[in-house]
Amino acid sequence: MEMVLDWRSVGSLLATIMVFRTAMRDFLPPEAEIFLRRLLTRLAAAFRPHVGTILIDEADGASGGANDLYDASQLYLGARCLATAPTVRLHKPHQAPRPVASLPDAHTTHDVFRGVLVKWTARPVERGASAGGGGGGVFNPYNPYGRGGGGGEPRRLELQFPRQHRELIHGHYIQHVIDEATKMRLRSRERRLYTNRAAAPGDDHHRLWTSHAFSHPSTFDTLAVDPALRDDIRADLLRFAARREHYARVGRAWKRGYLLHGPPGTGKTSLVAAIANLLEFDVYDLELTTVPTNSHLRRLLVSTTPKSVVVVEDIDCSLDLSDRKNKASDDENAAQLSIISPAAAAAMAAMGRESISLSGVLNFVDGLWSSCVGERLMVFTTNHPERLDPALLRPGRMDRKIELGYCSPPALRVLAKNYLGVGVGDEGCEDAADDPDTVSGLMADAEGLLAAGVLITPADIAEVFMGCDGAGATAALRKLADELRRRRDAPAVPVTEEAAMTTE
Repeated sequence: MEMVLDWRSVGSLLATIMVFRTAMRDFLPPEAEIFLRRLLTRLAAAFRPHVGTILIDEADGASGGANDLYDASQLYLGARCLATAPTVRLHKPHQAPRPVASLPDAHTTHDVFRGVLVKWTARPVERGASAGGGGGGVFNPYNPYGRGGGGGEPRRLELQFPRQHRELIHGHYIQHVIDEATKMRLRSRERRLYTNRAAAPGDDHHRLWTSHAFSHPSTFDTLAVDPALRDDIRADLLRFAARREHYARVGRAWKRGYLLHGPPGTGKTSLVAAIANLLEFDVYDLELTTVPTNSHLRRLLVSTTPKSVVVVEDIDCSLDLSDRKNKASDDENAAQLSIISPAAAAAMAAMGRESISLSGVLNFVDGLWSSCVGERLMVFTTNHPERLDPALLRPGRMDRKIELGYCSPPALRVLAKNYLGVGVGDEGCEDAADDPDTVSGLMADAEGLLAAGVLITPADIAEVFMGCDGAGATAALRKLADELRRRRDAPAVPVTEEAAMTTE
């Protein structure tokens, strides 16, 4: 018998449903109705798959530092899962050999682990989300770049899996992702140069550092320093890198501090790059003038990684870290300001106000927080070590103080070898047109002038050699000798007190 559903049948069905619904309300007690609804909800849930979810935020909501699990997951997905994804995001870092793939927001890819299918989804963290709910933080209207100091909206990865495999995912799959990402990093390790982002007060939930590929060519073989000093520094660094157990046995944090001081152009920055290349460390270039508070400085410290060099260049120019004994003149300055108008005095006082204190820097170098990350070097550079507070220079904070002075004859030989192909050992000239005897005579003249006390920096000599590129070693050394004689014969210019204050 064929059943035909016409409008009369539909009307009868709707009327029956309404009658049944009315009867339920009139004759069933409220408790029975609630129980029936719960029963129906449970029956419907029984037929739905049970799914577990793990949220992996880009930044840690508590400290604002980078989430290593997020980075490892993106690296793992880029190498393993994105080949089957319908859409991927490609980004080629500067000087990177190939593009890097990542999962775009609101897109999904899948992975299989021990027969269990899991789903990865990339999502942006909404503004106003609490730190506990994903580390989004509160949007700061005083930051002109928006959230994250120009880094855009923070993101998160969402991992979904069958709930009955919770132990497998939590106990094995997450560790599998971390291990595979570690292996990929070791196979294609690209050392990075980090710099801290400018942060406004309240910016607590974004990445603290931005990074670029580090590819500085400086090595210990190309450093224009005295060979004995160079070999001593290299041996000290290699000894530090191999003494992890020794530092743990004596109860000290596995870190070491270096203070590089000397006139401008003597190779302090090149030495930092050579140290990083020797130990294969990442470099964190810390700009103290953009750090708003001592607590933010601590957060920057704990967000660094092992095997790193933390560099603060020209620290005497970044903050007022002078000897506290010499600050008695501050009271005199305050008395002088009281003579000026109140508005001018307030403006002058504001100009000298620092964002972080000497105490914060001391704790950064050698406080409890400094032991949170091991195998790290702390390097400060300055042109005026006498301006620094003695508390910053004591052993344990600055373990070695290395003076890089003006060019010496041994350093000149290294520069001549690097730029001209002469000056070291018995190797001949790089240019066959140069007469070896003439080159040797000019080298002897230049070394004699340096030994006699003529002051010139390695950077100045390098500039002379660069200016003679292609002209041959003879022309370059002759120009250098003329420059050294000019400096020797130039009358000394007395520096007046007014000129010294202008220079400062």
